[in-house]
Amino acid sequence: MKITTVGRQMTVPQDLKELVAKKLEKLDKYFYEEADTTVTFSRRHNKERLEVTINVASTLFRSEAEEATFRDALDRDIDSIERQIRKFKTKLGKRVRAAQIEAAAAPAPETVEEDEEFVIHKKSFYFKPMSAEEAILQMNLLGHSFFVFEDAASGDTCVVYARTDGEYGLITPTHEE
Repeated sequence: MKITTVGRQMTVPQDLKELVAKKLEKLDKYFYEEADTTVTFSRRHNKERLEVTINVASTLFRSEAEEATFRDALDRDIDSIERQIRKFKTKLGKRVRAAQIEAAAAPAPETVEEDEEFVIHKKSFYFKPMSAEEAILQMNLLGHSFFVFEDAASGDTCVVYARTDGEYGLITPTHEE
């Protein structure tokens, strides 16, 4: 597992980096190929915050925890990601194994641009062709309310979203003739 540690307005001590590597090592058993992992440390309101994002074969597993210590936050994140992985493997079964064979590019690091009145977060990521069901699962794994993806059947850029009634919606483009 390739691990990148980021300290936001702080320097991450070597012992914490080693602890993160040791704890994340137990997740290697779930992946058929090397995973790219980004671990972000920050402090906010006298709490220590830890974000863990794992990218393997264009599938993202993400967790963030805010605890009294980074060690507690790391334990909580590892447990959360392990649950996400098990849920993901159960739902997709054999389709996941086939999709993990494909190599995928890692998402670009998040950049923040400041405007006079607004702060805009820009993210770039690889569009892996997938079905709407896979996109819904990926959206739920990330904890987002929508997810942009490339439809495997049509090649169109589509959006799935969570509706307030608990159902899911799909937005597809129309092509003028």
